[in-house]
Amino acid sequence: MLIRGRCHCGNITFELDWISDPTEIGVRACTCAFCTKHGNVWTANPAAALKVRIADSALVSKYAFETKTADFHVCTRCGVVPLATSEIDSDVYAVVNVNTFENVDSALLRKSSATFDGEQTDARLARRKKNWIGRVTISS
Repeated sequence: MLIRGRCHCGNITFELDWISDPTEIGVRACTCAFCTKHGNVWTANPAAALKVRIADSALVSKYAFETKTADFHVCTRCGVVPLATSEIDSDVYAVVNVNTFENVDSALLRKSSATFDGEQTDARLARRKKNWIGRVTISS
């Protein structure tokens, strides 16, 4: 399944090649203050490939907080956060915000809550390396 997504204005777009046609897509509503305030709901498939295109990189802000181990890509024109990335061992891993999907039936989405408070940095990076999208290309 090829999933397309974008911020509201279209400055940040992506194609997520899920590899297979899923019967359901697990999504996580992170309980951190940033994700809660933005309404971000994340998914990833470690077998998938993600291609991100940024039309105007001057209109993208990368926001990192707390552990500074992930960058949230915020479109400064429309305020939407379509993805977050984490560089681990010189490789880029990513999750995508399902609220930015354009061609996915919402009935496929299986939502759960996720809390990462108190997670140590090494454990956090190991979890991302295992569960996040590991084939990520970002172009401007």
